[in-house]
Amino acid sequence: MLRILSYLLGVGLLFALLAIAGTLWVFWEYGRDLPDYQQLANYEPPVMTRVHAGDGRILEEYAIQRRVFVPAEAIPRRVVDAFVAAEDKNFFRHPGIDPLGILRAAVTNLRNAGTGRRLVGASTITQQVAQNFLLAKDLSYTRKIKEAILAFRIERAYSKEQILELYLNEIYLGRGAYGIAAAAINYFGRSLDELTVAEVAYLAALPKAPANYDPVRRPAAAKARRNYVLGRMVEDGFIVESEAQRARNTEIEVSPRNPAERVDGGAYFAEEVRRELVERYGEGALYEGGLSVRTTLQPRLQNIANAALTDGLIAYDRRHGWRGPVTKLEDFEGWASQLGAIEKPTRYGDWRLALVLAVEPERAEIGFPDSSVGEIPLAELTWARPWRSGQRLGPEVEQAGDVLAAGDVVLVEPAQPHDGGDPYPEGTYALRQIPEIQGAIVALDPHTGRVLAMSGGFDFSMSEFNRATQAWRQPGSAFKPFVYMAALDAGFTPSTLILDAPFVIDQGPGLGKWKPANYSRSFYGPSPMRLGIEKSRNLMTVRLAQTVGMTNVADYAERFGVVDDLPEQLSMALGAGETTLLRLTTAYAMIVNGGRRITPTLIDRIQNRRGQAVFRHDTRPCPDCQPGPWAGQSPPVLPDNREQVVDPRTAYQMASMLQGVVARGTGRRISTIGKPLAGKTGTTNKGLDSWFVGFSPDLAVGVFAGFDNPRTLGNRETGSSVAAPIFKQFMAEALADRPSIPFRIPEGIRLVRVNVETGLVAQAGESNIILEAFKPGSVPRRAGPVIDGGYAAQDASSASPGGIY
Repeated sequence: MLRILSYLLGVGLLFALLAIAGTLWVFWEYGRDLPDYQQLANYEPPVMTRVHAGDGRILEEYAIQRRVFVPAEAIPRRVVDAFVAAEDKNFFRHPGIDPLGILRAAVTNLRNAGTGRRLVGASTITQQVAQNFLLAKDLSYTRKIKEAILAFRIERAYSKEQILELYLNEIYLGRGAYGIAAAAINYFGRSLDELTVAEVAYLAALPKAPANYDPVRRPAAAKARRNYVLGRMVEDGFIVESEAQRARNTEIEVSPRNPAERVDGGAYFAEEVRRELVERYGEGALYEGGLSVRTTLQPRLQNIANAALTDGLIAYDRRHGWRGPVTKLEDFEGWASQLGAIEKPTRYGDWRLALVLAVEPERAEIGFPDSSVGEIPLAELTWARPWRSGQRLGPEVEQAGDVLAAGDVVLVEPAQPHDGGDPYPEGTYALRQIPEIQGAIVALDPHTGRVLAMSGGFDFSMSEFNRATQAWRQPGSAFKPFVYMAALDAGFTPSTLILDAPFVIDQGPGLGKWKPANYSRSFYGPSPMRLGIEKSRNLMTVRLAQTVGMTNVADYAERFGVVDDLPEQLSMALGAGETTLLRLTTAYAMIVNGGRRITPTLIDRIQNRRGQAVFRHDTRPCPDCQPGPWAGQSPPVLPDNREQVVDPRTAYQMASMLQGVVARGTGRRISTIGKPLAGKTGTTNKGLDSWFVGFSPDLAVGVFAGFDNPRTLGNRETGSSVAAPIFKQFMAEALADRPSIPFRIPEGIRLVRVNVETGLVAQAGESNIILEAFKPGSVPRRAGPVIDGGYAAQDASSASPGGIY
C-alpha cells in the first residue's frame, strides 16, 4: 500500500508539474505578443459633444458613438448590482477568470458538439474588458486563452471599480447607445440615478445581444431576458423577491428624452457653433472629445426670431404673387399613394402637401396622402395673383380657377380667421408658397456681445447657408451712422446744416458722371445733420463724407468692424461696401453700449470631458467670485476692460439721432411698439437688399432680407417695408414683458430743446421741438432753456453756430 500510495503520489506530482509547465508554456506562448494592457489607464472613449442653450437644455449633440462617460463613483450601486448579477456573479471574488463558469461552459459546449449551435462563453466582466479594448471579437479558443491572460494582468493592475468603469462606459447597448448613461437616456429619457429596478434590470439584459431584446421589435424576448436578470439579482441578494415581482409586473416602456429638455428651432445657431468648434479643436474633438458647450442662445428669443423672420418673408412673398404649384399629377389613379411618394419641399410649420381634386368658382377641393379631403375657399386664394418678372403682379383673382387646376400639388395649412372673424369649418385650408426671398435675423446683448438668437434663412432643411454670417451684402443706408459719427467726432453737431442739393462727380475719361440721388428724387436745401440720418438723405451723406474725408470714414468702418479696408470712394459712404448682418449688428451694438468694443460670441464656455473649462468668453479676473454661502457681503465688482472705440458722447449723439429715425424718419412704423428704440433702414441700388438694424438700451437686433441671387425686390420695396416689419415683430414680443428703460446718457452731454427742422435752440411758443444732445461748447448761440442731467443751466452763448456744408 505504501508503494502504491508513493506511486500515485509520484504520478500526481508528475501531472501537477506537467500542468504547471503547460500553464507556464501557455502563458509564455500566448502572452508574448499581447497588447499592452497598461494603456487602459489612459482610457478616453469616444464621447459625444453636447451643446446646451443658455438655459441648460440640449441644443444639439455630435457623436460617432453616442456615449456619455460616467466615472465609477457616479454609477449608482443598483446599476452595478444588476450588471454583476447578469454578467459575472463572482466578479468581486475572482482573479480575472471564473473557473466554475468555465467548467459550466465547457460542459455545455460538449453537449452541443455537432449540433451546429453557437459556442457558449464564460467570459467575466474583466475578460470582456480585455476583448472589447484589446482583442478581436472572433470566436476561438486562442482568443479565450489570450482573454484569460489579459484578465489576470488587468486584475493585478486595476481595482474592481476601475474595471467596472471601463466596462460600463464602453459596452454597446443598442439604439445607438454606447455606455450605460447614453442607454438610460435613449431608452427611458432619464439619468442613471432616476432609473427603477425594472429599468436597470432591462439595461443589464442587453450586453449579450441588444438587437435580440429590443423592447419594441421583440417585446416578449426583452421582457423574458429582463425577468431573468431580476431573478439573478434576487439569487445574489441584491433585491428581495417582492421587489423583483413588482418589477416583473411592469411593461418595458421606451420613453426617449422629454422633448421639453431639447431646444428646437436653433438649427442655424447650432451649425454656427459646430463650425466654430471644428475650427478651434478639429472634428475629432467635436465628434469624440466629449465637450460640454454652454452657448448664449436664449430659446424664447430664438422662437420669436424664427417666427418674425418667417412671417416677414412670407408676407413679402404673398405681396408679389403666386408662382405656381409644387408639381402636377397627370394621372389620378391611386392619387393618394402618388401624393404620398412626393417629398415635401419644406419642414416649415404644419404645412402639408395636397392634391387639387376639383375646382369650382368659390372653392377648390383638395386631398391628402391618407385619402382625407378638404377645401380651399376663394378667400384664401385672393392673394395669389400671378407673379410677373420684376416682382410685379398679374390680374386680380376672381375665382379659384384663376389660381388652381385639378392635378396641382400644392402646400396648404389649416386656415385661420382673419382679423378676429368667425373660425373656418374643420377641413378648411389656406394656400401656401415657399418664399423665394431669403433673410436673416440676429439679436445680441450690446454690452457683452453674447448672441441671444440667430436665424439664417427661411428653413434650415432647405438651405444650411447662414445669411447672418456667410452672406456678404451691401448695407446701403444702414452704413450711414458711421459716416455721421466720423463727422460728430470732427466737430460737427446734430444741428450742423448740410446742403441737400444735386451732387455730381466726373469719374474720369470714359466712366461718365456719378450722380447720387435721394430716394424721393427731391432736394431739400440746407438741413440739420439729424434730418440727414432720420430721412436717409443720400446727398447730405455724400457731402458730409466728402467734408470729413473718406479716410476718416474708412477708419470708422474698420474700427467698428463693419468693413475691413473700405475703398476710399464716396459711393462707399452710401453703403456700397459689403458686410455681414452679424458684423453690422455688432457695430450698432457698440453705438448703444457707449462706444465700447465687443466681440460677438455664440459660446459662453467650453468644458472638456473631465469638466475642466478650456474656453470662456468672459475672461475678466474675479478673485471675489468664490463659491460658498452668502454672508451679507457685497457682490463682486468686475472690471470693464472693453476698449473704447469712440467717444461715449459721440455714441450717445448717434443713438439719439437713430431714435429720431424711429420717431420721425424711415423707421417710424416701429414707434408704435411704445418702447425706447433706435435704428436705421438700409436699401441698396435697384432695391436688391433691405436692412433694418437697431436697438433698445439692452438689446441689439439686425434684419436682412433679399434674394440669394440678387435681384430687385420690386417697386417701392425698401428696408422700411421688408426688413423693418420683421424687426418690429421681434422687438414687440421680445420687449413685451420688459420695463421701458431710457437710453443711458453719458457725462458731458447737454440736452437742449431745439427745433427739429432748423436745428436751432427753440424759442418760446415754437412747435416741433425735440431734446437735442450736444457736447459742451457746441450748442447753437440762440438762447433757450437747457436741461443738463435734469437741472436747468444757462446757454453757452459763446458756442459756435452750425455751418452749411
